[in-house]
This record gives sequence, structure tokens and C-alpha cells, in this order.
Amino acid sequence: MSVRTLTERELNRATLDRQLLLRRSDMDAAEAVEHLVGLQTQIPPNHYVALWSRLTAFDAQDFSRRFENREFVRISLQRSTIHTVTARDCMPLRQLLQPVQDRNLKGAFGKRLQGIDLSELAERARKFAEEEPQTFNDLGKLLAEAYPDHDVQALGVAARNNLALVQVTPRGLWQQGGLAKHTTAEHWFGNAKAVPAMDAEELVLRYLQAFGPASVMDAQSWSGLTGLREVFEKLRARLVLFQSESGTELFDLPDAPRPGEDVPAPARFLPDYDNVFIGHKERGRINDPRVPKEKVFSGNTPISTFTVDGWIRGAWKVETDKKRTKGTLNLIPLVPITKAQRADLESEGARLLEFLVPGADHDLRWLEDENG
Repeated sequence: MSVRTLTERELNRATLDRQLLLRRSDMDAAEAVEHLVGLQTQIPPNHYVALWSRLTAFDAQDFSRRFENREFVRISLQRSTIHTVTARDCMPLRQLLQPVQDRNLKGAFGKRLQGIDLSELAERARKFAEEEPQTFNDLGKLLAEAYPDHDVQALGVAARNNLALVQVTPRGLWQQGGLAKHTTAEHWFGNAKAVPAMDAEELVLRYLQAFGPASVMDAQSWSGLTGLREVFEKLRARLVLFQSESGTELFDLPDAPRPGEDVPAPARFLPDYDNVFIGHKERGRINDPRVPKEKVFSGNTPISTFTVDGWIRGAWKVETDKKRTKGTLNLIPLVPITKAQRADLESEGARLLEFLVPGADHDLRWLEDENG
């Protein structure tokens, strides 16, 4: 039986639709966060722009209150990176993704933790973190009293990988800051009962709902899990099959939206490390092929991007004065952009400024890419 080939443009439109970026959704914030299987938020405020760009009536103050009331939380999950998730998803996801944490710890700090019983270390760390939220550095120093011959940083990271440690507020609240201090998810939610891990099949189905059509390697790259081929094979009869232009097998949910490639895609502003950019191993469906990867994803250097006609084609940054009486949106196109596309970006950019710096004087500047 022949398998239909999806063009890059068709994959782009399908992904934008699943990511709520083709048109804003009327979902509630919690519904959206769960639909997206969390939001990558290495930078604490990232969830605000991510949700503003996706939802019709997103209220940052309301989300911040709900975040403070522990309806949402930031914790290390997919790829051992920080994600914002709902309280309901937090522990099931964390339990399923524990192997990702284990592999990350072994690869980065395994040699520096030799001779330590990690279960014992975790229980020591649990006591410290539940008595008072701790930075990883402070937690490492406290653990070093029991492990004086080991590196403080390695001890702190070992605690993070072997416990479900969440970042406590005020970090992550709207226009507030604070040190990255941690306690256990169980303590934060006041739940001493064991929570079972999410089933891997459920994770794959939810991934496809938010990121499909996608390959096995896409799902593994997004989650950090290995061995998902077997999970996809178990689900094969429930899925539909396509292939990319390069011949890669793609899986999808039968009733999931797959808009035509001629559907218009409005300009959108994305935060650093947005889900849509790192949700697949092959990023051609979202990143303009003329834009070098390092222009929009440079290790630990935050780069906020914007899309034009569905593809990432530039970077942006908002600058404010100390009193936040003026906000300037700097736009850096990385490929040629038409006059009509600039007008679309300027209109959306004006709304972004009003969201980020309400009531201030606003300005928008087009800048040249300094690195050519």
C-alpha cells in the first residue's frame, strides 16, 4: 500500500495547528499546557510569551496567580530540561522520564559521583529541601558534609536527578524574579502518596496530538527517551502513516488536523527554546532553511525568534528602561522579508509590546543582523 508524502509546507502547517500557532485557541491555560505536554521554560518568564502567542484571552496576572497557587510548576522533564507543567501532569511525567535524568547524570557527572549510594544521597537531599527550599549550590554544600571528598556541583545535580525537585515561587511569577530554589514535588503539592508513571503509549499519543505527524526519532529527540520504536509499533494499528520528502516514516493520529499547505500562517513571536523549534529531530518543518541553526538556537544563549509565513525567519528582543516607562521591540530579520510581512510583524509586535510593557511608550526598530 502506497504511503502519502507530506511536503515540508504541509508538515509546517500541521505542526503550527497542533502547537496553537496557526490560529490562537480559546483553550484555558491549563488545558493548553497539558495539550502541549508542557512548555519548555529554561528562562522563567518564557511561559508567558509562549501562551500569549497561542491563546485568545491569555491573562498573565491570572496565570501568575494560578502558578503561585501551585496549579502549575517548573521541573526538569523532557531532555532533562526545565518545563512548565500542570500539577496533574508533573509526577506522572517525571516518573516516566526518570531514565532521561539518570542518563544525563551518568554522562555529565558519573565519574565525580563514584562510590556514592545515590538513593541514600536522595534521602539526605529530600530532608534538606523539604525543611527549606534550596539552590542547587546550597544543597550541594549541605550534602558535602556527608560526602566531603566529592564535588559540590555534582552533589547538587545528583539531588536534582534523583528527586522530583520543583522550582518554588516567586521564580516564574509575572514580572517577578528570585533565586532558583527547590523543594520536592511531593512537599510542594502536599501529597505523600506515590504517583504512578505515565504510560509510554500515552506519552506518544499526546506527543503526536501536539507535534505530529512525527517520526520515532522525532519523539525520542523531544522526550529524551530511547527505545520508543517498540511503543510506536504497538500503536501502529491505531495510527495513520505518512512519509516526509526525505522518505522518513511519519506517524499520526487518524483524526488530527492536517491543514493544506495554502492555509495562511500569521506572524508569531516565540520565546527562547520554544516547543515548536525543539519538538522534532528534523527542524526543517519550522526553521527556514536559509537560517543557520546557530542563529536561532545557540547552546545556552537565549534567542527569541519570530515566524513569517510559518517559518522562523528572525529574532526579537524587548528593551525597557528601569522604570518600564518605555518599551522598544527590536526586530532582526535573518532572511529577506516583504513589505506586507513586515507590516504583519509590526502589527503583532505592537500587541506584544502592550502585553509585555502595558501603558508604556512603545517603539519598534528594525535592526540588521550583525553577524551577516
